[in-house]
Amino acid sequence: MSAVTAGFVTVLVGFASSAVIVYLVARRLAPRYAVPISPLMGWTGVANLVLAPFGAFALNLAAITAAICMGREAHEDPRRRYVAAIAAGGFYMVVGLFGATVVGLFAAFPPELIAAVAGLALFATIGNGLATALRDENQREPALVTFLVTASGVTLSGVGSAFWGLVAGVVTLLILRAGSRRG
Repeated sequence: MSAVTAGFVTVLVGFASSAVIVYLVARRLAPRYAVPISPLMGWTGVANLVLAPFGAFALNLAAITAAICMGREAHEDPRRRYVAAIAAGGFYMVVGLFGATVVGLFAAFPPELIAAVAGLALFATIGNGLATALRDENQREPALVTFLVTASGVTLSGVGSAFWGLVAGVVTLLILRAGSRRG
């Protein structure tokens, strides 16, 4: 197997499968908010196709900005949360215009400070995600194992922690279910 093929398989297993599983779990946990998936996915694909030659190839609905803009912090009424997305888009355009300046500014800061600021910015999103994941007592341990393994940053055989966290969580869930059937 060539290095390119091995790299492709690693990316496919480590990212694509994790993204699909996260998407399916998110859809399962939040069926109360009906999103027109087909048109949304189609337009996102078209936007990727048009903007990829200009460097904007990573547009997707699972971006952290989308999660923040869809949260309760953006607006209590889900129908009014689009305002946060418009504001985020405007902010991205301004940052894009001054991209070199922004990169130079962040390069001047210590990496630890940037990580701390990013962590603080995501605090509410991570907290809400953990609260949702740990709410069901029957699935609390698998959710916690998934989170801890993913957060550990472990890499095995070139596959990242997101994939191994999902594997560890599913194995934990299966073990707990097998134990509850016996007992």
